[in-house]
Amino acid sequence: MAIDRADWHYGGDYPKELPNENGGTHIGMFLAWIILNNLEGDLHREDSVESLAAVRARTMTGRDFLFSMCDERFWNDDLNDEGLAFALSYYSGPEGKGYGQYIDDYERTLGKELPSIYHIENSWENFDKLEPIITKAYTNWKKSTK
Repeated sequence: MAIDRADWHYGGDYPKELPNENGGTHIGMFLAWIILNNLEGDLHREDSVESLAAVRARTMTGRDFLFSMCDERFWNDDLNDEGLAFALSYYSGPEGKGYGQYIDDYERTLGKELPSIYHIENSWENFDKLEPIITKAYTNWKKSTK
């Protein structure tokens, strides 16, 4: 099951002045957090070793990982069991449909002064602003699952 896909964003009512990759920035930031917290799936642990190391070393962004290793798509298989459970609770909406709290946190943290969330710069500096928000959501989610 696809959790999110960049092409869902850069089609239709997408800002024409932006590259298609910007449609995956929000996905990539979440994916970077997943990788930095060792919640990626076995598929990547077996087939994406060098790219995982590059994200962890911050020489590759999560968006670059999404486009090069995930074919622009964020799937269940990109996550281990715990990562998937968290993503379905926080990233996706109820019953895995739509968007959950993540996209609101992303926009509030990084996109307040911008024309759209697609204008958010794909940078580690922006990731560092978002990371504590995701970590807090994860910590709260973990407490709620005990």
